[in-house]
This record gives sequence, C-alpha cells and structure tokens, in this order.
Amino acid sequence: MSITIGVFDSGVGGLTVVRELKRLLPAQPLIYFGDTARTPYGTKSQETIIQYAREDTRFLLERGAGILVIACHSAASTATSTLRQEFSEPIFEVITPSIEQALALTKRKIIGLIGTRATVTSGVYEKAIHARMPDTKVYSQACPLLVSLVEEGWLKARESRMIVKKYLRPLKNRQIDTLVLGCTHYPLLKQTIQEKIGKNVKIVDPSAEIARAVYSYLESKNQLSEKLHGRGDRFFVSDLTPTTQEVVQRFLGTRVQFEKTSLSCRD
Repeated sequence: MSITIGVFDSGVGGLTVVRELKRLLPAQPLIYFGDTARTPYGTKSQETIIQYAREDTRFLLERGAGILVIACHSAASTATSTLRQEFSEPIFEVITPSIEQALALTKRKIIGLIGTRATVTSGVYEKAIHARMPDTKVYSQACPLLVSLVEEGWLKARESRMIVKKYLRPLKNRQIDTLVLGCTHYPLLKQTIQEKIGKNVKIVDPSAEIARAVYSYLESKNQLSEKLHGRGDRFFVSDLTPTTQEVVQRFLGTRVQFEKTSLSCRD
C-alpha cells in the first residue's frame, strides 16, 4: 500500500513544496492542509505556533497521512521537536535539508538567511549550522513584506525589486557566498533575489531540498509509488476566498480543487 505524504503550511506558500514533491514523486498520494484562516504563523508567539502545528498534524494523520512534511518555516523552527515527541510518524521539515545543502555549497563559510521574523528570531539556522560547522558565519535578515508581495502577484514589480534589494543589502555587504531562502514563498522571487544578491551567491531553495529528502526516505523504505491509487491528492484549507485559486495557481502552476474544512472536522 502506498504511503501518503501529508504537508501542512500556515497558508498556500507550502504549495512550492508540493510542486517539488509532485515533480519527484508524481504518483505518490498527497494531502495538503493550508491554515489560511490563521495565517501567517510568523507573527505569532511560540506557544501559539506549536499549538497550531499540533492541530495541523492531527488533521493530516486523521486523513491517512503516513509521513508528515512541515512546509512552514515558522512552524518548523518552533514546533518540530514538540511534534516529534508527540507523534511517532516520520516528520520532515524544511530547515535541515536546507542547512545541509548550504554547508555543502559554501566555500568561504559565510552564509546568509532570509525569512519571517519568527524564523529569524528562533535562531534555529544559526544553532544548527554552528553545531555542524562551528567556524561558519551566519547572517540573518527578516523580510516580512515579501510574503505579501508574492501573494499579491507582484513578482516582477519595480516596488518588489526595490524592497528585495533593500532587504538583501546588509547580507550583500557581509559578502555572503550562499543564501538560504527561509520561507516557502521566496522561491517565486528567486530570479529577483539572485539578481540583487549577485550571480556568484549560491541560493538554497528549501522546497527542492525537502522534496529530495522525502524521495530518498521513501526510496530507502521501498515505498515509492509507481502507480496512483484511489482518488488522488487532496487539498484542504481552513478558509477559502475568491482569490485563493489565483494565488494557488501562482504557486503550483495549475488549478486544484480545494476543500474548505475546520480542524475539528472528521471525515
């Protein structure tokens, strides 16, 4: 029986992770939950983020998920250890694969990170990088406006380019050689980010890295699906607005059918 991948995010940004998962694992059944009613998580307290992540996890497990992917950086940086203590299923998060790739790419051991305030404040990237490579310098920059720019579709707008440039200036001045995109929204701005940070800086896309990690795990367990069974992927959100499909198509590159649900709802 095929194992089902459960993915949750605070909104629809985690669909960049879904996009990469489906690229590598097109036949693997998948359930997505976007907590659009309570987004963003990045501005919430640590206690609130942990509670939200706990509820999101239960929701996916109740609907058949066999492994969990935390596609939200704020939840990953805050709630991963709690979830692993409370749930026995394999849990993947966007941070660890990104760190491993950043350490593999950096030549001068000067790594930059951009993310939400919650992710940057947590210091999880710095701690994990220094645990693996103590002499590495890590510089972080919170970029709270980028999520809104992406969801508004201002990917190539002059204003967006100016804001990205301003956010990246401190990291550019530090002469970083590797930059981690610490939010699942940011890959949609990757072209602008690369232009503003400089062509010699290597960019780590967390969506691609976690997809590779999940693929490797399923391959090692001999649980890769070659043929889709059942009714296919399911996409849930806690709030559905007229603009949701427009934003989703931007992230996923295609239209999908969403089911609006409350976390207390059981099939």
